[in-house]
Amino acid sequence: MASIVQFGARRGSAPAKAGSARPEMQRRKTIAENAFMLIAASAVAMPFSIWLLVTQAALPFIIACAGLVGGMVSLSLHQRHRFDEAALAQVSTLMGAGLILTLLDVRLGDSGLALTLMGPVLAALLATRPIRRLSWIATAAIILMSTLASMLGVPAASTFTQPAIATGAIAFALAVAMIIHTTHHINAAFVVQDKAQVNAYRHLVEHVQDAVLRYSSDGELLFASRSAEKLLGCPRYQVQGTALAERVHVLDRPLYMTAFADANMAGKNRTIEVRMRHDDDAIASTIPVFIWVEVRFSPVVEDAAEARHEVIAMLRDVTERKDADASKTAAHRAAEEASQAKSRFLATIGHELRTPLNAVVGFSEMMASGIGGELSSTHKEYAGLIQQSGRHLLDVVGMLLDMSRIEAGKFEIEPSRFQPDEIIPACLAMIETTAQNKKVALATEIEPNLPEIMADERACRQILLNLLSNAVKFSHADGAVTLTVKRQGQSISFSVRDNGIGMAPMALERIGEPFFQAQDGLTRQYEGTGLGLSIVKGLVELHGGALRAMSEIGMGTTMTVLLPINGPATKMADTATVLPLHREPVAPKTSWQNEKRKAQ
Repeated sequence: MASIVQFGARRGSAPAKAGSARPEMQRRKTIAENAFMLIAASAVAMPFSIWLLVTQAALPFIIACAGLVGGMVSLSLHQRHRFDEAALAQVSTLMGAGLILTLLDVRLGDSGLALTLMGPVLAALLATRPIRRLSWIATAAIILMSTLASMLGVPAASTFTQPAIATGAIAFALAVAMIIHTTHHINAAFVVQDKAQVNAYRHLVEHVQDAVLRYSSDGELLFASRSAEKLLGCPRYQVQGTALAERVHVLDRPLYMTAFADANMAGKNRTIEVRMRHDDDAIASTIPVFIWVEVRFSPVVEDAAEARHEVIAMLRDVTERKDADASKTAAHRAAEEASQAKSRFLATIGHELRTPLNAVVGFSEMMASGIGGELSSTHKEYAGLIQQSGRHLLDVVGMLLDMSRIEAGKFEIEPSRFQPDEIIPACLAMIETTAQNKKVALATEIEPNLPEIMADERACRQILLNLLSNAVKFSHADGAVTLTVKRQGQSISFSVRDNGIGMAPMALERIGEPFFQAQDGLTRQYEGTGLGLSIVKGLVELHGGALRAMSEIGMGTTMTVLLPINGPATKMADTATVLPLHREPVAPKTSWQNEKRKAQ
């Protein structure tokens, strides 16, 4: 007996506490306890079985030895953490004892077969699926052997009838006790686990940041988490019944009720954003405070055939996001209004300046030509300077007007088919004088047999003039500017290359920004408004093309314009199209209350 105690004390795994036992840990503990039950019961029965053995009744001694061996083997396997094999040893012990009783008494309803059937029951509680399958196969084999023995007329050992019945009854009672003990412990483990899971879920729901609500199938609020108090600013009991729906802003209630009905009756998930009243005792005001809340309705669909379902709702405060979106929208609207005001200002100023400038240029030209009388050489020089400055101002005003029309989306292009190389001579002629004054050579590289292009000829001419003017302006003396025209896929490429001062990578990233110049400030060496490339970019985008730039400081710049051969994708068949860059906002409507207030 001492060896048995020492054997059990050397178990590898201590039993877990019942309050925190998981099903697997409880199963392992139950296997060990069942092994102890087998060993203890066999040890208690051993003296009586030995006494019966002396009186020529060997069956009790055989059953006691089988139970003792089976319990020891099961406990040994449990010590080695071979839990499935330990359970198999216990199942085999019960079924082996039943087989012994069955072979000694072939009557089908005896205790041997009853004890045999306890094996699969114990396997269903403790063992894995392969062991359960094996136990049923063994049970079927034992029943078959008993049936064959009964059919063949194998005589029963009548001298062992009374001891066999008593031994079978005791063995069956022990098996039933093991089954009851195992069932109780396994069920207790699952009850503890379910309770622990429920507590964990409840803790999660109570402490999650979002408020969690549970509605019955009739729409009654059954549960509100602790987070709902912080969200709504009131105790949970104040939102029971229909109180929560009354907190929804009156304008949002139809949306709230419709979304709830979709989840409750149609079984659909819905997410909405509504305004809810938030109570704040720190603010002494009779005006209700509303916050934006994102509500997610999720139906609990247990049976699709049910007309109504329980609904779980999760509420999240999104007031900060809504305020940020509103601020962003207001800032965007203000920026658009400022941009439009700037464009209107430039257009107005441009028109107001063009008329007197035309008069200045015209009269200075007349004075220089001697129409009003012969002038001295000094006066002619002054008249020429006036004319030159006036033309420069007219060019600036023209660029301002073009830029304002492009930004306002009112620049009209009239696409027509023409040969791209036909506009090159006129552009070079217009820039030739400036190039000669700076001693810059102009060259062209035009690919032969170019296809006709569908584009606005006037806009294309302005694009080339702006690119050539920039190239000549930023070229060194005795430099060269090359204009290359070729086909590139489904586009015509106009490329202007110079070997001038070049641009830094930071400046290349800002190509096309209005009023941007690589050399800015009062110490800049080159005059200009910084609108040339902005106009080029706008005109190219109106045609559905692309503007590319490559440059290196001190090595020059290459500006490339790609215009689609077939014209803008949005071009109508036979009509000119206005392509807006920015959509004009609709003028805000003023309510009659505001007008009445202003009149008062």
